[in-house]
Amino acid sequence: MTPVTADIVVESDLWQAEPRAEATVKASIAAAAAHSTQRGEVSILLADDSAVREINKQWRGLDKPTNVLSFPAAGTPATQGHLGDIVIAYETLQRESEAEGRLFLHHLAHLTVHGFLHLIGYDHETDAQADEMEALESRIMVAMDLPDPWQDVSRARRERA
Repeated sequence: MTPVTADIVVESDLWQAEPRAEATVKASIAAAAAHSTQRGEVSILLADDSAVREINKQWRGLDKPTNVLSFPAAGTPATQGHLGDIVIAYETLQRESEAEGRLFLHHLAHLTVHGFLHLIGYDHETDAQADEMEALESRIMVAMDLPDPWQDVSRARRERA
């Protein structure tokens, strides 16, 4: 089988402030793909809030930027070879990183993994789906020697229970 490949397009000059962004995205896709049987190509657009806002408005009816958008390819990846598209907004990612006390590249890695999991069928519409997806995100991030993005969230959930 062909491995998952990442085609990255940097649309916004803001990403120049993070010269390791493309390498982080590629490593994150590879790590997430190692936890999947899916194969094919993923397209990643590194954009700014303005572009993501327009995409979000057009495709989801939400007139605001968001951190990451995922668009699974129509049809089956096995016959098509394209798993889908991921779009990541620089300014939103930067704001969230600062607000949550995370390193920018660690948060980028997490959002890339999150976006990839959406492409291969994971979702977080229900608590059970969210638990499954978050657990897999945690395993992938730890396998990359990066912090578990849900560690504090999980601890807070346990303390409330």
